Amino acid sequence: MLKTKYKLSLKAISLLSLFILVSPALADDHKPELTVYTYDSFAADWGPGPQIKSGFEQTCDCVLTFVGLDSSLGILGRIRLEGSNSKADVILGLDTSQSDIARQTGLLAPHGLTNLSMWLDLPDAAGTWDDEHFVPFDWGFFAFIYDETKLSDVPASMADLIAADQDMRIVIQDPRTSTPGFGLMLWLKTLYGDQAASQWQALSPKIVTVTKGWSEAYGLFLDGEADMVLSYTTSPAYHRVAESQTQYQYANFSEGHYMQIEVAAMLASTDQPELAQSFLDFLLSDATQDIIPTTNWMYPVTKQIALPEGFEISNKPSGLLLADDVVARNQENWLKEWVMALSQ
Repeated sequence: MLKTKYKLSLKAISLLSLFILVSPALADDHKPELTVYTYDSFAADWGPGPQIKSGFEQTCDCVLTFVGLDSSLGILGRIRLEGSNSKADVILGLDTSQSDIARQTGLLAPHGLTNLSMWLDLPDAAGTWDDEHFVPFDWGFFAFIYDETKLSDVPASMADLIAADQDMRIVIQDPRTSTPGFGLMLWLKTLYGDQAASQWQALSPKIVTVTKGWSEAYGLFLDGEADMVLSYTTSPAYHRVAESQTQYQYANFSEGHYMQIEVAAMLASTDQPELAQSFLDFLLSDATQDIIPTTNWMYPVTKQIALPEGFEISNKPSGLLLADDVVARNQENWLKEWVMALSQ
């Protein structure tokens, strides 16, 4: 009996000690938590996520949690599946090609930020920013990347690429699963309209493979499996800044390059609306915008952010961009058209 009581006393003391030891952590657990769905590379150690988390938590006395999903298309699919029961307070990483589709779900709340256009520095193709649900945080141009030590006859236009010799090898991504792949589909649709399917058929013999995502495609290109890969005009900046390699360039197409503007929005179901709005505002702060170029390898959206050396674009391309409602109305048919064109 005494032995049992002794054991119970020890257990009580141990539990009390444990409570004392972990009570600060428990206090942290009571901080408000903001959950952000994004794509995996944004949340990765080398992406902007960790620095944004550290910076925002210093201002909010909260816990910021990023949930990394496989792509921006995956973010949209996830909130559609979860509906009003989503654990997300904010979604980050959709682009304007998906914004109207996301808006139509009825799951988003107005961001409440005013006079955004006064702070933004976006290409003319973007127009005046008046979206009440989405806040832009970076942007870029899609482009085909090549190694200038290996490819000398570089296409000067999309038309040149399509008409190139059959020995030209390119790698692209699937528009059903990849944001760049979706962007290329919109790029050809912008340039060729109803003739896009025939242009895809002409391009098809040059396509080595269609990958699910960007990283697979870029890896094949770096391994020498293709002459060009679909990526961004900022990809050469990564090689210059991070690797001191200067041989990678993007092909500047005379017709213009399709733009991607990445955006964030708060969900109507969030129980932390003020915190979510503060986070959206923080995305436009210098603290966030300063790190975008060398962590997400895209362009900042606000004015007076200096680009790091090696990041500047010479012969900056003109931008192409379809209205988000046009994409929403037509994307299903355009995806079917793409599948049929490449299967023939």
